[in-house]
This record gives sequence, structure tokens and C-alpha cells, in this order.
Amino acid sequence: PWPGSTFLDTRGGDKATPEDLSDDEWVWRTVVGDTVHTSGSAVYALENDLDTLGVLNGTTEGERSYVEGFLSVYEDNGGTVAEQVEVEIGGSSYQSALSRLFDAEFDAFLVSLPLESAITALSDWSDAGYGRQPILSDPLAQQDLVDQVGSDIYGAWAGSPGQSGPSFDTFEEAFSAQGDAEVNAWSPPAWDAIHVIALAIERAGEATPEAIERNLGPVSRDGGTAVSTFAEGKEALANGEEISYQGAATPTNFTQHGNVFGSVTISTAGENGFEPTSEVPAEDIREFVADGEY
Repeated sequence: PWPGSTFLDTRGGDKATPEDLSDDEWVWRTVVGDTVHTSGSAVYALENDLDTLGVLNGTTEGERSYVEGFLSVYEDNGGTVAEQVEVEIGGSSYQSALSRLFDAEFDAFLVSLPLESAITALSDWSDAGYGRQPILSDPLAQQDLVDQVGSDIYGAWAGSPGQSGPSFDTFEEAFSAQGDAEVNAWSPPAWDAIHVIALAIERAGEATPEAIERNLGPVSRDGGTAVSTFAEGKEALANGEEISYQGAATPTNFTQHGNVFGSVTISTAGENGFEPTSEVPAEDIREFVADGEY
């Protein structure tokens, strides 16, 4: 329910041959991968006439993966990268890197760093008065960033996996009944992961790894009776029906590589932290993500 790396885009799933385990790979994901929500962010940037970009990113797989996903769509659709500066994480100051970055002319700048490093870098950016539109990787859409950087960060936005699955309301009701914790980006995908695993076991009649692997696709893909809870799925299977689990985060209609597809939520920083301000629908992103690559 959590790994977003583009490295996993083609390294999972049953390759749409559920009974043949020989071509199966690493993981199935109930959260959309970086390829999807970075594509959504890039589409949103271009739709808002942010045609030239500066990039500040860290050196780890996660930070690089986010930037690669964003730029692959951004540049292929007319966007231009004026300057990209890569920095080591954990620095006490990023003034030198910012000076190099802001020597270039661009409409907006993309920041992909761990939260602590981003707070340092964006505080340096604020102190220097560089201005221009910040675009943030989704892990940075946190209250701590706004509190530490201050009002200069207002208007910065980040794109993150949407919470627009067909059964989100069902999930939210069950979640809120258990306490007052806030729903975060990983809660609905975790709900979906537990459901498809449980339904795969139910369909198989056993809980071996091989049985689960053979049944994850069949209980979630198109063609069966739509169900949104384990109870509904168990009843339908007992009646001899095939089922299609409809998820809380996404429809959970697994691709051949074990990925899911969904919308992207744009959250914008303001005095109350980051709040959802727009959504890029899944259908607006789909054309930018090739089936064979995802």
C-alpha cells in the first residue's frame, strides 16, 4: 500500500496470466506509483502555463524517481527544464545550490527532497527572496513545512495520489468508527490491500502464497460482480459468482504489472497548512502513461 518508485512499474503482477506463476514478479501495489501522480502534477503545471522549470532534488532513489516521473511527461509535452541542481540531503545550508538554480530563468521550480532538507532549502529560498512558483513532491505537503518556512510558502502546491475510489465512503465510515485518527494517503490503499488479499484467499479456499498470487487479479479486475467489502465478496463467491473488488483509493483494477490507476489531488499551502484545491482526473492522466510501461 505504499511503494511509489517508478522502478517497480514493470516489476510486479501476474502479467495477466493468473494461473502461470512463472512470469510473475515482485510486488502488487494498491497505491498509485510515482509514474501516475507525477504525471498528474506535470499535466497540472502545463495546464497552468508553467512552461519552464527549475529543479532541486536529492540523490536518493525516491527523490530521483519523483523528478524522473514528472519530467518525462513535462518535457514530452512541451515543458522545458532551464536548470537542474542535485544536492546531498541533510545539508545545513542550500544557499549555494539555490544561487546556481536561480541564475536561470524559469516559471516555477520543482523541489524533491526529504522533509527536513526541504525545510532548510525552502527557508534559505525564503530568506533570499527568490520568489517564483514552488512545486513540491507529495511527501512535502505537511504542516511542519508551512510552520517552519512561513508565509512565503503560501501558494506552493503538491500532487498526491487521490482518494477517489468507488468505495471511499464505505472505507471512511468504517475508519471513523474506530477512533479519531486522520485518514492519510496510505490509509485507503492499506484497506484495499487487506481486502484483495482476503478475497483472494476466499476465492482460492486456501492461504498459501501461490493461491493468493493466482487470485489477486481475478478478484479485482473487470468482469465480475462489483463488491466493496469482504462480506459482499464472500457472499458472491459462495453463490458461485466471480467478483470485482472496487477499492477505496482507486478502483483497484490491477494492470498486468500489478499496478493501479487513479486521480491526482492538488493540495496548496496556506495559513491552515496544505488543503486540497483541485483534482486531475484519472482520464486526463491515462494518455500519458503507456500500458506496457505501467
